[in-house]
Amino acid sequence: MTNRAMEDPTSSNDNNNNNNISRKSCRERYEIFMEDSWCAHFFLGPNPFMARYVYALIFLVTNLLAWMIRDYGHSALSELRHLKGCYGVHYCLGAEGVLRISLGCFLFFFVMFLSTVHTKRIGDFRNSWHSEWWPAKIILWIGFMTIPFFIPSAFIQLYGKVAHFGAGAFLLIQLVSVISFITWLNDCCRSEKNAKRCQIQVTVVSTAAYMASLIGIIIMYVWYAPKPTCSINILFITLTLALLQLMTFISMHSKVNAGYLAPGLMGLYIVFLCWSAIRSEPHTEICNKKAEAATSADWLTITSFVIAVLVIVMATFSTGIDSKCFQFRKPESESEDAVPYGFGFFHFVFAMGAMYFAMLFIGWNARQTMQKWTIDVGWASTWVRIANQWLAALVYIWMLVAPLVWKKVRVEST
Repeated sequence: MTNRAMEDPTSSNDNNNNNNISRKSCRERYEIFMEDSWCAHFFLGPNPFMARYVYALIFLVTNLLAWMIRDYGHSALSELRHLKGCYGVHYCLGAEGVLRISLGCFLFFFVMFLSTVHTKRIGDFRNSWHSEWWPAKIILWIGFMTIPFFIPSAFIQLYGKVAHFGAGAFLLIQLVSVISFITWLNDCCRSEKNAKRCQIQVTVVSTAAYMASLIGIIIMYVWYAPKPTCSINILFITLTLALLQLMTFISMHSKVNAGYLAPGLMGLYIVFLCWSAIRSEPHTEICNKKAEAATSADWLTITSFVIAVLVIVMATFSTGIDSKCFQFRKPESESEDAVPYGFGFFHFVFAMGAMYFAMLFIGWNARQTMQKWTIDVGWASTWVRIANQWLAALVYIWMLVAPLVWKKVRVEST
């Protein structure tokens, strides 16, 4: 007993040391976990990378709110007296509700744009405002969502007209961003450093893009131009095929020599725009057989609607963080404390995106009836998509031809 008692202090000390070591290891593991944790980015100082996802979530919630107001908000909106200026038209209440939500979203992101534009350094206090202060910004967002419902109907109709231009600006920004990414990828794969290493990948991706484009064109002929009387759809699809051939011919010309990866991806892009344009035709159109099947709120229509809303958010998000393609003068060197993306440009794109989703939810026309679970339907939507396709092809062709034109102008001037 005495020996055991004499050994007890030593054993107890060892146990204490082991407990201290285990506590330290647990504490160290906890600290490492907190540093790498996704939630820790919201509490351990400003983090612009995580902040952009929160703004995207706010934008998604706003889109869903606009959809609920449009499809299920008639009874609630009709109780507001100031909406009686909507000429007594029942469906106008839903369109006005979308425009009011869009106005609130636009005001929120435009205020964020004004308060964060020209932020250059992480140490700037505006970085903290952009990446933190979430309770204050949530209250600000709720306020901007509420204020438009007390604004007279005439002003909302005026905002709806202005939103056409804002949505057009968003489409233009998105177009430039997509084309810049395609040309950057093409130049990167054709550079001396990656030309041999990426040769097989470029061939596979280019071939797949051309095959997908041609298959898409054939399917559109079968689905959306089954009769010779479907002249407008035949025109859209044939012009898409002609644009694909024209972009490929110019890109492969000896004086341009831009390869076949970029025109293949651009061809895939314009085929998608043509498909989305035809899909936007009214559901009563005889040649749009696939749209007739989507008139009821079945699972396919609901799934397409949800995907369309997510695409809007993703397109706005990806365009907003791509501010470098709009810098006309590239900086010589970026400092370590430079912001990872342009905060002002990010919020400006989201502000234009607020106008864009409003146009999609009302079909670019506040006077037309939009069925439940539909988005971007109507002849106005169709022609907007087609104009966007033609503009995309013209911008890409100009980017190929412009160096030759400016070179010729310099030679003639000298």
